[in-house]
Amino acid sequence: MNFSTRPEIRGTRGVIAATHWQATMAGWHMFELGGNAFDAAVAAGFALQVVEPHQNGLGGDMPAVFYSARTGRAEIVCGQGVAPAAASAARFEELGIDLIPGTGLLPAVVPGAFDAWMLLLRDHGTLGLRQVMEPAISYARDGFIVVPSLAEIIAKMAALFEAEWTTSAAIHLKRGQAPAAGGLHRNTGLADTYERLVKEGEAKGGREGQIEAARRAYYEGFVAEAIDRFCRGEPWLDATGRRHGGLLTGDDMAAWRASTEAPATYDYAGYTVCKCGPWSQGPVFLQQLALLDGFDVASMDALGPDFIHTQIEAAKLALADREAWYGDPAEVPVADLLSPAYNEERRGLIGDAASLELRPGRPGGRTPRLAKFVARRGSGSDPTGAAMHGAGEPNRVLAGAANPMPLSPDDGDTVHLDAADGDGNMISCMPSGGWLQASPAIPELGFCLGTRAQMFWLEQGLASSLRPGTRPRTTLSPGLAMRDGKPALAFGTPGGDQQDQWALTMFLRHVHHGMNLAQAVDAPLFHSDHTPSSFFPRQSRPGVVAVETRLPRATLDELARRGHELEEVGDWALGRLTAVGRATSSDGATILKAAAHPRFQQAYAVGR
Repeated sequence: MNFSTRPEIRGTRGVIAATHWQATMAGWHMFELGGNAFDAAVAAGFALQVVEPHQNGLGGDMPAVFYSARTGRAEIVCGQGVAPAAASAARFEELGIDLIPGTGLLPAVVPGAFDAWMLLLRDHGTLGLRQVMEPAISYARDGFIVVPSLAEIIAKMAALFEAEWTTSAAIHLKRGQAPAAGGLHRNTGLADTYERLVKEGEAKGGREGQIEAARRAYYEGFVAEAIDRFCRGEPWLDATGRRHGGLLTGDDMAAWRASTEAPATYDYAGYTVCKCGPWSQGPVFLQQLALLDGFDVASMDALGPDFIHTQIEAAKLALADREAWYGDPAEVPVADLLSPAYNEERRGLIGDAASLELRPGRPGGRTPRLAKFVARRGSGSDPTGAAMHGAGEPNRVLAGAANPMPLSPDDGDTVHLDAADGDGNMISCMPSGGWLQASPAIPELGFCLGTRAQMFWLEQGLASSLRPGTRPRTTLSPGLAMRDGKPALAFGTPGGDQQDQWALTMFLRHVHHGMNLAQAVDAPLFHSDHTPSSFFPRQSRPGVVAVETRLPRATLDELARRGHELEEVGDWALGRLTAVGRATSSDGATILKAAAHPRFQQAYAVGR
């Protein structure tokens, strides 16, 4: 087979895998200090904000799915902030905007990542606030190694930074130049913000008291005040081609906190797979499993055309349902979408030829409704005529109004990390948003706001229509698989709309085809671009399937014969998968395992 046969990382005390080696080591240091998997995840998460600022930040979002050995259950922590009170369809209509832009201050929601990390640390971690944040403070103040993708993103943004987003230029450029790959980069403003959060926490007594004080400092104190001033102040250029201020206020910040909830689940091949609810795209993964339950996936060649074609067609159906049904409202019909009868009916739509239609179903007899933009305009054009670097899905920097560049390792994305420990705890985290190409940096804080509101529709009456105080239907989708009531696997990948396609391929190859975690994350990947993107300018490419060229030529030829429009993107171009697992040896001992993808040469897995 034309993929790596390298072994998994093994350990008994703890394992962690993340999309950047310096963040992985920050998390691993928590194990050395006596911390658990949650401490390791929090430390790695803050470090990722520093070392991959083009892919996540302190102003971004963070959903996670975890199993706590103490509580004996799987849960979701929702670090997805909500739309501001002033963010209404009427307000955007007043501004002459019919599609929420992908950059600037208008698409900012309440930043959720910080509170989600604090909630995890308070309720499930064991170490102190300074201990878990010290690696991030050190990286930001003393410097970290610049990966090639970061250097490329800053170079692409340099002209915009110098001309318009001058506060970002002050952080990321030196004499107009982007940092070089392999060199050191610092963000002392961000280091100061972290340090002040820690010090305001330490002014209170006790571990939990310090964490609560840091939460208040962020959402009701100096961070919220700086965000409020920045959004009310100078207008900044965004993807509409015009300058706007922001809608987010200190009151919006003070009114929100991260929360926990039960996961959406589906039983498949002896596993109970846990995902975030339909305010994310997580149930897409579960719907694909429900559809694939009717096929003999184990008998398919893991690199063959049947395996790929069947997954692609199942993804099209599940993602079409996402477009019609997913959103923050409680009435999303998840039970019907995952029911055997519904999926038996939907499974019949998967034929031998590639479908070029967008086909949402009728769960419980309901009539689906798609956004008018999807039905009439979402066919690859930029409706604003004003695309700019930094707009749209962050792993597709736009080259022109209607011509997105192919997926490239040089473009931004999201980050991911997984951790497990010998006590039975396991967690999968998907931090994202607040990337440096999203909006101008807030100078007092050293970070920028996220742009997750671009995932709302301004058209009303849809499941994902913009409503003040609701969560955007995010693409962020960490995964956890349980077996016999215990955590067996935590996994995920950055990649926007592709997350639950790449992660599914890894999961199926591991479950059905005997691949260890390293082999499963290394094996050649593919995905469909058929469904309209969740990101501005909401493009779609019906029938297009991106494929890594390590797949056998006979497989690619057969997929083309079946009607798929193939886009060959290189040997190692798709996905940034990481995973951790838990197994029992022949003598009954618990073994922890981990793997991180080799693509782009920056992910890392460590075990002890």
